[in-house]
Amino acid sequence: MIRLDNITLTFKDGDTRITAVDHVSLTAHPGTVTGITGPSGSGKSSLLAVAATLITPDSGQVLIDDFDATTLNPAEASDLRRDKIGIVFQQPNLIPSLTALEQLEVMNELGARHSRSKRAEVSARAAELIDAVGLSEHGDKRPHQLSGGQRQRVNIARALMNDPSLLLVDEPTSALDQERGASIIDLILHLTDELNTSTLLVTHDLVHLPRMHAVVHMVDGRLTEQPAVVPA
Repeated sequence: MIRLDNITLTFKDGDTRITAVDHVSLTAHPGTVTGITGPSGSGKSSLLAVAATLITPDSGQVLIDDFDATTLNPAEASDLRRDKIGIVFQQPNLIPSLTALEQLEVMNELGARHSRSKRAEVSARAAELIDAVGLSEHGDKRPHQLSGGQRQRVNIARALMNDPSLLLVDEPTSALDQERGASIIDLILHLTDELNTSTLLVTHDLVHLPRMHAVVHMVDGRLTEQPAVVPA
């Protein structure tokens, strides 16, 4: 579970400060997808960055599985991301020289202790996730051999390699047509339920909102309404 409690985030702008997130409180429970909508510049991505421990807020708490991540130093925050958080960026940013399977396997090498001894386990996990996102027949293909939707599926699978309790997704359908976008939302909903993750999903694509478990709307850094259950 993640609970954002009274989060405020500002950025320096000359002699003043701009408020990107203004006293926001939000909770996402395991096995649910909470959609975050709002106009460009409303603070959605900044809120996601705070939830990801990539930015420390000016005030408030980020409680991940009841642990306050705002108390961590940068190295400790990095460890927390590696152990508990999966991040799906808007662009897949896959490594051109690596196959789909290797994109996942390389996550084991990013600062993890005793990574070499776990390579067999990591390879099995990567194959399992590639199959889970429907790409079992494409595991040996490199990014240029995959469609946009397939690359986004690899992006999602890569974010799940650490079996995260928290999944953060930023505009996953922005570069896809409506049909491929719907299949990506299907996949996120399915995996959130199957893996019991707490998922926050930023989107401008309003057509998908009725399928979320809850939806919040941001304007000028504030939530304009409290999280509400939306019929699936």
